[in-house]
Amino acid sequence: MLRTLCPRRALLSSLNTPRLYSTAPVKPSVQLIGQLRKRTEVSISKAREALTATNNDVDAAFDWLEKDLAASGAKKAAKVADRDAREGFVTISVLSGGAHAPQSNGGGPGTGGLRAALVELNCETDFVARNALFTQLAADIAHTAAFLAEPSDSASLIQSYNLDMLKDAPLLSASDPNSGANTSVGSAIQELIAKVGEKVALARAATVAQPQPPSTAAVGLRLGAYTHGGAGGGLQGRVGGLAILGYRNALLSAPQAEREKLERALARQIVGMGPQTIRKEEGVEGGMALYEQPFSMMGEDATVRQVLDNWAQTHGVSGGDSGVEVIEFLRWTVGESE
Repeated sequence: MLRTLCPRRALLSSLNTPRLYSTAPVKPSVQLIGQLRKRTEVSISKAREALTATNNDVDAAFDWLEKDLAASGAKKAAKVADRDAREGFVTISVLSGGAHAPQSNGGGPGTGGLRAALVELNCETDFVARNALFTQLAADIAHTAAFLAEPSDSASLIQSYNLDMLKDAPLLSASDPNSGANTSVGSAIQELIAKVGEKVALARAATVAQPQPPSTAAVGLRLGAYTHGGAGGGLQGRVGGLAILGYRNALLSAPQAEREKLERALARQIVGMGPQTIRKEEGVEGGMALYEQPFSMMGEDATVRQVLDNWAQTHGVSGGDSGVEVIEFLRWTVGESE
């Protein structure tokens, strides 16, 4: 009798025992992973992790990734802070290149002020420096610095920009200026550290910000820019230079293509030949003064000073002071000590 009852008891016991069912989240689809990666450029595994943590809600996964990237970026930045970062690029942004042709009534140098910036962003290896994420961030930081620059009462037109202020500033997109800022420069640098696994550091920044000159001004200012040794298009390279030129108003009516050729050639001369001063000064060798150098970047054997004088005469200014002068210049090489 006991033998016949035992199976029944076992059956009843099994019926009264609570059963556990799996509630594992649905595995993210390839389509959702692709959709999230288009917005974030994260790895497949990280996109899958974010979607899994948010029940396949793409918007929630995007927010999850932002918080995760900020946290991991800060940790990684602290971990690599003592590493040496001497690779990278000098990047230039020019938002306004200066004065245009005089007004038709003959008064003033026309419209156009100067607004530009030059920044050096460093990393540990040339491989990361040529990564699209790095070059885009460098371009965005330069664009941000140029946009935020303010005129100074200093005698120098090219001013050093405070790095702490720049890091706290909202990052503005160079490729899409109309888009809103959703992170700061400093946070964007930390996020890039988390993505590439290397130290990334903003080494220095300089800006030019001069408003449109008054109608009574006799000289119009223009800017030349050039970089060498870059990863592709744009003003990015291992060496970068800015040149600020002053033109007599009459020369601003010279063909735009010829003015731009002269300005670019002067910036190339500064980058390629590395002058220390504009004019010959005591204690400076003749070859290190810009005006004393052969103007090789214009294909000339004559000196820069002679070519500038000849250029002015060709376009209607002769005798007395030169019609075009180099007012200031700046030249940076990646990794150098200031």
